[in-house]
Amino acid sequence: MNESRLYGIFEERGKRRTLFTKSLAPGKTVYDERLVKEKGKEYRSWNPEKSKLAAAIMKGASQIGIKPGTSVLYLGASTGTTVSHVSDIVGKDGFIYAVEFAPRVARELVFLSEDRPNIAPILADANQPNKYADKVSEVDVVFQDIAQKNQVEIFLKNIDTYLRKGGFALLALKARSVDVTRRPKQIFNQVRAELERKVTIVDYRVLDPFEKDHCMFVVKK
Repeated sequence: MNESRLYGIFEERGKRRTLFTKSLAPGKTVYDERLVKEKGKEYRSWNPEKSKLAAAIMKGASQIGIKPGTSVLYLGASTGTTVSHVSDIVGKDGFIYAVEFAPRVARELVFLSEDRPNIAPILADANQPNKYADKVSEVDVVFQDIAQKNQVEIFLKNIDTYLRKGGFALLALKARSVDVTRRPKQIFNQVRAELERKVTIVDYRVLDPFEKDHCMFVVKK
């Protein structure tokens, strides 16, 4: 197991490259990931076809801002597949505010947080960041994976509200949710222009073939 150029992320290179994170809850899987033990430590494989963050890393993302000890506001946490890997990366000294709108899905996050005390599940609408101001403090990183038409607006509102100056934010953009009638590349260019008016774009990756019609923007406040 080799440590990658990104903090807290490991790689195994054989016939195919595989990403791993060191498990914060050894012996337990979150989805269908593979567990590997090496030198007394346990690592979890990270599937880029089930995680847009892993897809961005596989596509060469140079920086993601997430590392041991960081605090993260995760918008669109779903059942916690990617959240669990972020939990591994930030470790015991980091923390994740995991926001999810659907009650049934958020229940899975609660179960996940029982094994991982650095995750705080929050049932809330990310489109109304002021509604969870009593639960979230200023963070080092904002990560968003929300398939809504106004996903860029949601992203910028949460950056304004919670991201510290100099902090990083990652937007997993789903082009078809913005406008199904236009080509994804047109949407990506439009969103780039919108973001550049507010923040500094430090990395950009199209996520094909792992995630069709998606891209990842990494920005700095």
